[in-house]
Amino acid sequence: MAGESLQWQDLHVGLSFRSPTRTVTETDVVMFAAMTGDYSELHTSRAFAEKTQYGQRVAHGLLGLAVGHGLMWPRTNALRDCAIAFLGISDWRFRGPIFLGDTIHVDYEVVEVRDSRSNPDQGICTFGVKIVNQRGEVVQEGRKALLMSKVPLDAARDT
Repeated sequence: MAGESLQWQDLHVGLSFRSPTRTVTETDVVMFAAMTGDYSELHTSRAFAEKTQYGQRVAHGLLGLAVGHGLMWPRTNALRDCAIAFLGISDWRFRGPIFLGDTIHVDYEVVEVRDSRSNPDQGICTFGVKIVNQRGEVVQEGRKALLMSKVPLDAARDT
């Protein structure tokens, strides 16, 4: 679906997407640690991480969540004409580690579409989301909800 923008009426339960891929790098981990202040040794110390059950450094779980989110929306443009705001996450699980050098993508599908209770020109679309590594392992999964415009956003801006 890359490049193609959908409208509200195109969304239906079962509609699925696959994001582009992205490799999680040393720079990602260092910048995330600096931005958040989370310098946990599992993420920042090779000597420490080698002694853990993982045997190597692991990217921050929230870094994986953030990168996965970025892969879903801006990189595909599938919802650029109707997505208004990210509303929240539910049932999120960290199933396995993301190692430095892992390449991840996101498989996601519409699991619920409903009208907004407060605005007839809007709706809420919930996605079942899986972040998957290059070995086909689901490393994170859960649900994400987005507030959507039923009127194309360009048209809504013109009124």
